[in-house]
Amino acid sequence: MTDRHEHARQRRRTLGLLFASASAAVSTAVLAGATPLARAAAPLREIRIGYQKYGTLTLLKGRGTLEQRLKASNIAVEWTEFPAGPQLLEGLNVGSIDFGTVGEAPPIFAQAAGAALVYVGNEPPSPASEAIVVPRTSTLRTLADLKGKKIVLNKGSNVHYLLVKALEKAGIPYADIQPVYLPPADARAAFERGAVDAWAIWDPFLAAAEKQLGARVLANGEGLVANHQFYLSARGFAQQHPDIVRIVIEELAKVDAWGSAHPQEVSAILSAQTGLPPEVVALAASRYAYGVKPVTPRVLAEQQKIADVFHGLKLIPKPIAVREAQPPATLLAKE
Repeated sequence: MTDRHEHARQRRRTLGLLFASASAAVSTAVLAGATPLARAAAPLREIRIGYQKYGTLTLLKGRGTLEQRLKASNIAVEWTEFPAGPQLLEGLNVGSIDFGTVGEAPPIFAQAAGAALVYVGNEPPSPASEAIVVPRTSTLRTLADLKGKKIVLNKGSNVHYLLVKALEKAGIPYADIQPVYLPPADARAAFERGAVDAWAIWDPFLAAAEKQLGARVLANGEGLVANHQFYLSARGFAQQHPDIVRIVIEELAKVDAWGSAHPQEVSAILSAQTGLPPEVVALAASRYAYGVKPVTPRVLAEQQKIADVFHGLKLIPKPIAVREAQPPATLLAKE
């Protein structure tokens, strides 16, 4: 009997210690803000924005107006540059940024890969801001001449769809070209040394190729693609901070309206931000489409058509429903 009582006392003592230890751990986690509830309740102190080497986000960064707007709420802005849209959305997917801008194709590839993103805004079509270029001395004169040729591009970027539509217009199956997938800097190097026959690229890299390399435009996006520029947010960030996302879109629209009326100042700011010569930036800016606004169901429906084309060509592994990446209702504009 005594042994049984002693065993029971030991068991109660052990359970008591375990409970005390667990309670202490929970208390420590709560005080440190480590629980999901604490994280959700914590005020936002920073928004992390991914941008590329050009465009309205770069202009917004140069003007500093978003920082001024958010300062009253004690929210800082952290800017991270990416070489292209697919890399930017990879950063969004792994949680290194909260918001960013890309062309038409990257969100489709990212959504097909399971990225938790939402569309929150877009710019008007800008088809002349991307093109397929060839060296000045190239014998290629028409899109039909691309059959069997090496064409360098950033896989999953906006120019991927341009290339698809250009080949379709020329009656060339996608399988009848040799795509070479490289980011812009490496693609330019391959183009310069003659390792590829053509380059599908966007501004300001397009403008730089024209001005600095004498590249000749074989075809741009006019009559082929819309070439929307999209603003996207991590799904969790948009759900938890729709007011902040709305502020970013509002500030983008403001700096966009200012830029349309001040082209020389735009060129100066973008030249300073990108390190590109003023004449390169000026050429790119001349093709720019102004008018940032919240995304609409109609624009997302246009994205669905692109997604269906990519799936048909087996460029994405599965069909996707773009509507699943629409933003919370408070951020979706009405038609």
